Amino acid sequence: MEHHDTLTRHSRPGVRSDVAAAGAAALLVVLAVIVGSAVQRGDGSLRVGWPPLLASWSPHAGPGTPAALVVAVAVIVYGPVLAGKLPWRGLLLGSWLTSMAWTWSLALIDGWHRGIARRLTTRNEYLQVIDRFDDIPAALRDFTRHILIGSPDNWPAHVAGHPPAATLTFVGLDRIGLGGGAWAGTWCITVGCTAAAAVLVTVRALADEPLARRAAPFLVLAPAAIWVGASADGYFAAVTAWAIALLTLAATRAPRFPAAALGSGLLLGLTCYLSYGLTLFAIVALGVLLAARTTRPLPLVLSGAAAVPLVFTVLGFDWWEAYRLLTERYYQGAGGVRPYGYWVWANLACTVIVLGPATIAGLRRAAVASPGAVRAARLRQSVPRPVRGTTGAQRLVILVLAALLALVVADLSGMSKAETERIWLPFATWLLAAAALLPARGRRAWLTSQAVLALAVNHLLFTGW
Repeated sequence: MEHHDTLTRHSRPGVRSDVAAAGAAALLVVLAVIVGSAVQRGDGSLRVGWPPLLASWSPHAGPGTPAALVVAVAVIVYGPVLAGKLPWRGLLLGSWLTSMAWTWSLALIDGWHRGIARRLTTRNEYLQVIDRFDDIPAALRDFTRHILIGSPDNWPAHVAGHPPAATLTFVGLDRIGLGGGAWAGTWCITVGCTAAAAVLVTVRALADEPLARRAAPFLVLAPAAIWVGASADGYFAAVTAWAIALLTLAATRAPRFPAAALGSGLLLGLTCYLSYGLTLFAIVALGVLLAARTTRPLPLVLSGAAAVPLVFTVLGFDWWEAYRLLTERYYQGAGGVRPYGYWVWANLACTVIVLGPATIAGLRRAAVASPGAVRAARLRQSVPRPVRGTTGAQRLVILVLAALLALVVADLSGMSKAETERIWLPFATWLLAAAALLPARGRRAWLTSQAVLALAVNHLLFTGW
């Protein structure tokens, strides 16, 4: 039975290797801190306060501290058992609500204003330009004229650095009476935390339900929650997560599920207008189709994906020109100063902090299993779930590897030098699922390590996002 798959079976050598992988990742973080601090003191070229994170050293506690401790203990003690026993819909709802409790608690360690209400109101953020979108079609037609730093009334960094759907989200909230930083932060946390449910839906459909249930506590109690609350990238992560979830349902359900395919396409199209880098989610989508051994949903997915660019193009926004100008703007600012030679590996140290040691251990198991998983996916025929000839764990490995590949491409591109603790949240969300590959014995210890890391970072540092 898949429940006893060798990828998740307990063995002392395997556990030792898991711990060694987590230890090696921790050493990478320590090296990034030591080298980064020396470089930053020397010439200031890293442009971050506490390398490799955009943060400052600021030991503190806050109103969220007691709540965060309670949530952490509750998930560690009861999470694995409840994940195995709750009805499926109850698990999805519970994962979302618990993820919100964890994220809100961590954010409130910094206090209401500093941790949530002011996060999206700083000079680089989207809320600074709400009044410039009174005429949305005119603002879209004029968008590219304000990207470069030398241009008149140039956009703040985050507005210039993203396609306009990101800004339009907050314009829309303002139009319906939910304006201001508090509502913006609440939106990002509430929507962002649904990503946990989306990943569970995907893993259940593509792999199997036991694996999804094993992943649930790790999706909830993730250090990544620090940056979900509250940054727009947490919201982006949820949009991409549901795009992949719908694609998976379309690829694995029989008979065909056209609504899911079309919905996936619409969300994938939207992601390209939330962040330029999210075009790399095409790699994750291809990973799903490879694992499911089908291209059946592609026509409807591509049709849906084309709709969003069509609307923006008709309204006057030129995506390609905007991206060209953004690249120029990137090198006009911090991106032109930050050294690629440091960030190409220090970005990975940031990701280690976002993922936590349990995910690193799960990724080690995924790496070991990857040759067999890819070989099985290539050789077997497509059939409805479960895919004949491949185990659920192997299909999960393919999904995780696709997300990891997308992250590596983003890293090598040089367009993500620093701040990847928030920028790469959409990719990190899928890597968290690798913890489902860990053996049942020791799961609470791994959950404890996740919570300790998140609590330490949030209490010792004031993070920039």
